[in-house]
Amino acid sequence: MEDPLAHQLVFSILQFFDDQQRSPHLSPAAIESLEVATQCLESAYDVSIRDVEAAAILRLPFSLPEVFSAGLMQLRIPEASVANKEQSEKLKTEGNEFMKQENYKEAIDCYSSAINLDGRNAVYYCNRAAAYGKMGEHDKSIADCRKALELDPRYCKAYARKGLAHTALGQQDEAHECFKKALEIDPVNEGYRDNLRRSEQSLQDESVNGASRQMGDLGLGGLDFSSLLNNPALMNMATSMLSNPQMQSMMANMMGGATGPSLGQTSMSSLLQAGQQLAQQMQQSNPELVEQLRSQMRTSSQPNSPSPSKPDEPQDSA
Repeated sequence: MEDPLAHQLVFSILQFFDDQQRSPHLSPAAIESLEVATQCLESAYDVSIRDVEAAAILRLPFSLPEVFSAGLMQLRIPEASVANKEQSEKLKTEGNEFMKQENYKEAIDCYSSAINLDGRNAVYYCNRAAAYGKMGEHDKSIADCRKALELDPRYCKAYARKGLAHTALGQQDEAHECFKKALEIDPVNEGYRDNLRRSEQSLQDESVNGASRQMGDLGLGGLDFSSLLNNPALMNMATSMLSNPQMQSMMANMMGGATGPSLGQTSMSSLLQAGQQLAQQMQQSNPELVEQLRSQMRTSSQPNSPSPSKPDEPQDSA
């Protein structure tokens, strides 16, 4: 391996090509061209991303797009002078003190002044993002976290704070990706692990609640199904429906998809989908019985039952 730097660059390019081949935005012809380009590079440099030993030596902690983005940012922003760096650090310290005093506007002013003096320092953007978050300006917080990550793609605290901002905006998918990335970079950080766990729970709750609302549209959302199993009319109708070939096919597909590492989520989603279709067929085949079930639900409901407690908010581990 005559030039380690060249081989690291080629390895990163091959990783990028491999990622791009799974992109839904590329045509089959473009993917085939990438495969040919991959074969040419592997042959010219005797490097392969499938070589485990080579990967241990050549793989960088950053992806090629991350390196490219960070490099562009560094080229666009001039290097701060020694005096400016010293002054910007003083401003950051003042901003941190204002944060402790909950004077968030003053903290933002300090961090903004620090950025004007040294725009290459990702910490200033991340700290200002935290102040924006405290003021409820979560879009600005996300924007600052993005700038911090452009400067330092491995800045796990920026990912975590970006995740908190997405959470505050109800953007659970984006929050989950941020917390996951933060934990990948710093796998021993319990705060990031806790945020990721909370995010996963929120996603699961969203999925279940969405399906429950769909069931509720039919007026069946609050039924105690276990108490209905002793209803002869209902059981006879269910037996008749399950003998329907279309229903049998649906159940077979549901069970066939409930395998693999995402068994719990797949089974729950499929079960709720099957329950919704079952309820729709019940409505069509025997509306009188469905109305009886609705009446039973209204009678047995408990309007004074306590509301669920508010879920804990993700904790900023900074």
